[in-house]
Amino acid sequence: MSQQQSTSEFKPDWLALREPADAAARSSRLTRLLADRLPATQDLHVLDIATGTGANLRYLQAYLPADQSWLLVDRDVILLDEVSPRLRSWCAGRGFTIASDHEGLVMSNGRSTCRVRTERVDVAGDLEARANVMFNGVELVTASALLDLVSENWLRTISRRCREARAAALFALTYDGRIDCSPEEPEDNVIRQLVNEHQRTDKGFGAALGPSASAMAVQCFSELGYDVQCEPSDWVLDPEMRHLQQELIEGWIGAAVAIDPSRRLTFEGWRERRLAHVAEGRSRLIVGHQDLAAWLRTI
Repeated sequence: MSQQQSTSEFKPDWLALREPADAAARSSRLTRLLADRLPATQDLHVLDIATGTGANLRYLQAYLPADQSWLLVDRDVILLDEVSPRLRSWCAGRGFTIASDHEGLVMSNGRSTCRVRTERVDVAGDLEARANVMFNGVELVTASALLDLVSENWLRTISRRCREARAAALFALTYDGRIDCSPEEPEDNVIRQLVNEHQRTDKGFGAALGPSASAMAVQCFSELGYDVQCEPSDWVLDPEMRHLQQELIEGWIGAAVAIDPSRRLTFEGWRERRLAHVAEGRSRLIVGHQDLAAWLRTI
């Protein structure tokens, strides 16, 4: 789930905290299904939008064809600066060598090579201005935890650009409005409703699609001649995932109070009880997400 912030406000520590939960939640079946439909090229070109610190690359690298060239774009230079050290750490535990060249990073395990470039792009404001360069030669466009933050116009632009490039698309971990908390508290439903209302406010792209994003993405890509499949990719946060649960609860309270400040005291009571469940090892949270894969329909 994307926190209630705009994409410019995500912090490296938050992205590191959520990365294991993201990887556990993602649909490996859907990822493999899409990978099998990618062109059998010598060097697969991938565009990762709103990359953060590169977690999407770290997840997908092993699923995709052997040799890959990635362009990672984000508007936050602090996050982009984290890509190299995090990839170096990731490579160290997986038998990859990693080196720098004049374009970026080169990772290799002796059997395959993955080239990585990063570029600062305001994907909310500069997409059309930079699209011809960003999408040139791209065969896969991907993003993680993004679509619920964007507007319908932005999503239609991305899907159209994918179609013009004849690129496949893989959008992971789109929040779909479902939050299930255990043990239950009386305010759970109203908190969820307010969080979902907040998810539809402007996150930098115009009025956000929020929980309706996956359905809109299916519509956009289908209208452009794509076969599209979705599959749930829910976070299932067991009691030992205390830190991530705490961060989510704090984020939900911030969103609920922003929408209905008159009920702050009620919401603070809910927060205290929820955090007590976490601290005492009895809290379990399920947060609904969807993964979406799209590839051009063959006749």
